[in-house]
Amino acid sequence: MSIPLPTPDELRNVAAQCGLSLTDEDVGSFRGLIGESLQGYNYVAMAADELPEVKYPRTPGYRPTGDENRHNAWYRKTRIQGAPSGKLKGKTVALKDNIFLAGVPMMNGSATLEGFVPDIDATIVTRMLDQGAEIAGKVHCETFCTSGGSHTGALGPVHNPHKMGYSAGGSSSGSGVVVALGEVDMAIGGDQGGSIRMPSSFCGIYGMKPTWGLVPYTGIMPNELFIDHVGPMTASVEDNALLLGVLAGDDGYDPRIKAPLAEDYTKALGTGAKGLKIGILKEGFEQPTAEAAVNECVREAARRFADLGAAVEDVSVPMHMHGPDIWTPIGTEGATQAMMFGDGYGVSRPDLYSLALMDFHRGWRQKANSLSNQAKWFLLLGTYINNNYGPRFYGKAMNITRRLRAAYDSVLANYDLLLLPTTPMKATEMPAEDAPREVQIHRATEMFTNCASFNLTHHPAMSIPCGLVDGLPVGMMLVGRHFEESTIYRAAHAFEQMGDWKRF
Repeated sequence: MSIPLPTPDELRNVAAQCGLSLTDEDVGSFRGLIGESLQGYNYVAMAADELPEVKYPRTPGYRPTGDENRHNAWYRKTRIQGAPSGKLKGKTVALKDNIFLAGVPMMNGSATLEGFVPDIDATIVTRMLDQGAEIAGKVHCETFCTSGGSHTGALGPVHNPHKMGYSAGGSSSGSGVVVALGEVDMAIGGDQGGSIRMPSSFCGIYGMKPTWGLVPYTGIMPNELFIDHVGPMTASVEDNALLLGVLAGDDGYDPRIKAPLAEDYTKALGTGAKGLKIGILKEGFEQPTAEAAVNECVREAARRFADLGAAVEDVSVPMHMHGPDIWTPIGTEGATQAMMFGDGYGVSRPDLYSLALMDFHRGWRQKANSLSNQAKWFLLLGTYINNNYGPRFYGKAMNITRRLRAAYDSVLANYDLLLLPTTPMKATEMPAEDAPREVQIHRATEMFTNCASFNLTHHPAMSIPCGLVDGLPVGMMLVGRHFEESTIYRAAHAFEQMGDWKRF
């Protein structure tokens, strides 16, 4: 693919876009200079790309229907068998559909991406297969991972495993459902504002958002570099710890990773909660959408930690209430510029770029009307702000984030963990297809208020099921110091051993 020299009219249009006024003589001069520079572009266009090898045979699979997909959690079923032995031998894994699985279609919840087939495997896919896992397929997620509800995907809503017609949480909606139903042993979720933890809370499973930079995001469609996380969603703490140990560590591509302290997290299991200091985060129970029954369920779980020998005390981080406010410019503008106008990646990141994704995703501009209301809303907001103010609010929010991180760290200097509700409410009834736009969007955002802060501050955070309210699960979130996932697993496992959380 060679790049042609712009015509004089094309160059005048580009100049106008840049606020430049060019004479005819200027146009001729700049065309000559541009022609010289195109040599470099044409060399890059002809050179071979540098992509990792795809191992393990697979087929594109199929889209299951009817009773095989009653909750609409699956996008594609396939079967990719990994190595003959390893830590994950005998385990089946489902992938959120923003994760590259070479040769298997991916749409990331959006009609604009339907028909795209990745040509590489994500780093974490290769790692799981190398350890003997079987990839069972791809599961639905919300449109470009922008919703905390499970009603925004292009192929229809994903239903809660405990009650049809209710939200499974988002954006890793399908991941939460197939684990809760026992259709796979493990699933991978992605988390930009709570998208592992919120579906884990609504579905009643264990979901870990690891410390930012512990698990490579390579080969996963990005939203925004600073808030993108990927991690395990499982039916037990042991499986969660086992899977994180396989996923973690530098891969030589992801610029987030700075000497992460990857370890065998299963070694923390069985050591009990005695001696741990746990701070009950006051503001986590004061969210505007909080349900009293959910708050009481989580407080009862905190009392159980006291029974296990942990020191449990109330703590306060007033700035926690403003976490979603700080998140909004970063999550909205970052995703608008990188994921949308940057064709999935943007620039200035020494990453592994998928040209296949970038070329296909570029077509969203011709199909934008098919985006969900939630995706249209963030696209309009992000573009409006950038057009009128540039990235100044993104930059200031990033500066303020350091103060938010310091506020949590000051408490975690004296406590091993923070404890709070994952979501302020249990799963909500999904809005009707013809519900007003405002209702659809509020149902996509109302549950992320406790989760979003930790995407900014990068602390590890895990949702743990701790009881039922009206037959629907309640999630308790444990937050730890950076790269101290083992402490979270230690506490979570001790709590899990107290009995069936559905009977608490």
